[in-house]
Amino acid sequence: MANVNNHKIWITIVVLAHLVVNLLHGNAHTSLGVGLSTWQTVYVLAVILVAPLLALGLLFTRYSRAGLWLLFVSMLGSLIFGFLYHYIIVSPDHVSHLPHGAAQGMFRVTAVLLLITEALGVVAAGLVLRRTQQNS
Repeated sequence: MANVNNHKIWITIVVLAHLVVNLLHGNAHTSLGVGLSTWQTVYVLAVILVAPLLALGLLFTRYSRAGLWLLFVSMLGSLIFGFLYHYIIVSPDHVSHLPHGAAQGMFRVTAVLLLITEALGVVAAGLVLRRTQQNS
């Protein structure tokens, strides 16, 4: 990010890429029959899907700083959740313990892509927040 004025472009790209990967990952979940508990479903919908989109919308208003914080927190929460459930906690949602099915490859690829887009979201929001704080 060359300067603070370009941050909206980069954040838009990251959030939209994250959305596309989420939709593909959700399709893999459905295809493999890997369900989520009620609280996990609420978390995924609120923190992983809606919050980054809301943050992106706020970025284009006078509440852009709040949008950056929401993006930072939601992407960090998404990153931790995905890392734990896809790579640490042994369950049908773990990349090494998936049910058999043609979507195993898609599930594994999108699990990695989620980590990447979420890490990029954390870094992008963090850098812009830091830069805007230094310029204040």
